Amino acid sequence: MAAPDDIFETHRHFLTRLAYRMLGSVSDAEDIVQEAWLRWRDVPQGEIEAPRAYLARTVTRLCLDQMKSARSKREFYVGAWLPEPLVEEIGAAESDLDTQLDAPIALMLALERLTPLERAAFLLHDIFDLDFAEIARTIDRSESACRQLAKRAREHVRIDMPPRNKVEPAEAKRFVEAFFKAAHKADTSDLQTLLAQDIAFHSDGGGKVLSIINSLYGIDRVLRFFAGIASKVAHRHKTTTLFRPVMINGMPGYLSLERGETLQATALDIRDGRVHAIYVVRNPDKLRHISLTAD
Repeated sequence: MAAPDDIFETHRHFLTRLAYRMLGSVSDAEDIVQEAWLRWRDVPQGEIEAPRAYLARTVTRLCLDQMKSARSKREFYVGAWLPEPLVEEIGAAESDLDTQLDAPIALMLALERLTPLERAAFLLHDIFDLDFAEIARTIDRSESACRQLAKRAREHVRIDMPPRNKVEPAEAKRFVEAFFKAAHKADTSDLQTLLAQDIAFHSDGGGKVLSIINSLYGIDRVLRFFAGIASKVAHRHKTTTLFRPVMINGMPGYLSLERGETLQATALDIRDGRVHAIYVVRNPDKLRHISLTAD
């Protein structure tokens, strides 16, 4: 019979994925999983028939409890809210990237518009393949109620989710480097070949670092934004000291750091050869799990 710690470690990756998708925070997900482990350790193993289901139930309930306080704090969040980025190297193993592919930023934002119970029912059933009988036990609702919760969530997510478009590693790296160069110099000509007309630009500074408060929509507004940034950078004689292409929540992107300035993670939603959305996370609280150093 496997030791309790070994059983838990078998499911740790799954539990972390679940907690992240419930909360949108890497650090909070890790804390939830740690708390689940402490509780698991104290339960007589003979009482647990299905460890995966039991642990999913524990993590989901812990997340639901945390979401009660998180929702009230979110009401006072400064500017756009974006999830903490999941970062992998471009060309990472498929198994690592698969972890990101069911958590694109657009999905994470769509999940934020659901009720906590809708979010739990949708994730447990549609993403993690738990049956409604187990979901009912987890969130203390009837099976029929859980089906309705998942259905409503599914309808909202379907409306909010853009079509997915997988970008090959070599193409992703070329595109990211071209975009970064054009954006950094505010090269209008090159940017116009890279950006979609209906592009959306979202930036999350959390009120802690300089960042736009309201999202920008349309290529003209985004081009003016990059022109303004380039002008300020040139005026202050700042140059980017570090830049690394990566995958962020399954999308091509990069980490960058201006000399003496804030680390930021930028993800690009690329469809049909154009950037349709840019997501920039600058809030330092959301980047504590990321480091960017010179090779």
